Amino acid sequence: MYQILNPEVEIEEQGSEPPSISGVVETSPKSTISPPKSRVSSNWNDWKWQIKNRIRTLDQLSSYYPSLHNNGDLTRVIQKYPMAITPYYASLIQRLDSSDPVFRMSIPQLEELINPPCLSEDPLEEHKDMPVPGLVHRYPDRALVIVTTTCASYCRHCTRKRIAGTRECSISPRRIRQITEYLLNHPEISDVVISGGDPLTMADETIEAVLSSIRSVPTVQVIRFGSRVPVVMPMRITDELVSMLRKYHPIWINTHFNHPNELTAEAREACNKLADAGIPLGNQTVLLRGVNDSPQIIERLCRGLVSMRVRPYYLYQCDLVRGVEHFRTPLSRGIEIMEYMRGRVSGIAIPTFVVDAAHGGGKIPVMPTYVVSTSPTHTVFRNYEGLLVNYPEPGISVEDISSGVERKNDQAAGVWELATGRGSIIQPADTSRNLRRQKICETKKSAPTAECGLLFEV
Repeated sequence: MYQILNPEVEIEEQGSEPPSISGVVETSPKSTISPPKSRVSSNWNDWKWQIKNRIRTLDQLSSYYPSLHNNGDLTRVIQKYPMAITPYYASLIQRLDSSDPVFRMSIPQLEELINPPCLSEDPLEEHKDMPVPGLVHRYPDRALVIVTTTCASYCRHCTRKRIAGTRECSISPRRIRQITEYLLNHPEISDVVISGGDPLTMADETIEAVLSSIRSVPTVQVIRFGSRVPVVMPMRITDELVSMLRKYHPIWINTHFNHPNELTAEAREACNKLADAGIPLGNQTVLLRGVNDSPQIIERLCRGLVSMRVRPYYLYQCDLVRGVEHFRTPLSRGIEIMEYMRGRVSGIAIPTFVVDAAHGGGKIPVMPTYVVSTSPTHTVFRNYEGLLVNYPEPGISVEDISSGVERKNDQAAGVWELATGRGSIIQPADTSRNLRRQKICETKKSAPTAECGLLFEV
């Protein structure tokens, strides 16, 4: 049976008071938060208790933080982008304002309603790469499966704000069968990412049902999870969950730590359990203004992750999604951070800085320029110290290979037009993905606005 813990049904009985957790955290005269676990609940380490007692409303937020002004205007934000914060993650807040990284990532802000024209609900155009509802097939050998719209805590910078938490549910058995059939019919897909929402918010039985179905496809070699559970609800990583995951190796998990304040003893224990079970761990950080947009913070984060056996995988530029404009940083900031990291920390602690490009362009790596000059016979490089080094080229000429380029619009006549903002995209013609997207767009009967309904059935 495919189901997800539903706090609206399972938590609050008819006529009961909303979960009030005054005493879970206290406000000191300096507005710092001190959450003594002994005064919280004997169930603090029970992940179902954490799900059950998430902060969902402004009234609950006020019960947590009596000194925090209840801004009624935030109701508009929560109505558009739901709020949920686990008691554990709330306990990591040290200051009751947006200068605190955990506060900024979890507490709704009015700035979420600022939406310049460059932002959209689905900038990555996932719906155009969705041949089967719930499955995104963008890269030739990989597919992403969205199995739930629920997260333990809803990040204010979420790239799927259009569906996350709007209707908390999990993927239906029929959708799983359709996805499995698609994988069987596309043997080129060897790597499947299970995402959401957060797939690890589902019950063990539901996760295993999804895993066993995907693992039944003989051409699927690797299964990956994308989960923020080790960050916001580390007690979810139980011995029972880990034991079940081990049966479906090779399993990989990418976590989502954004700030050193999230690297707690509980998070370390959760990551240790996964690593000890032979599950390789990577981390995908989003570069966020006011949270981690400094070289020193990213360095501390990456060093801490490596010490927890978590490999920094990606540093994402914030997506062009509505509701996150206040989190966006200049692209130059990410390049500056990469410049700072190179040579200062080990290569295993340096993530790849990427832009997940609009129009479904996929992940594009961005890095400092270390090539100073090139000629047919020599290339001059610059190292992290500023040292210039000459590299002699081999004495073999390479033929130019040209390929047809399809113009997306009349204005985009070349790279110069893209750089000046006069064009939006130049797209290679007749790629397999382009042809597949055309077919999807021609056959899709429902509008993108009905995406949540397409993915999940009650």
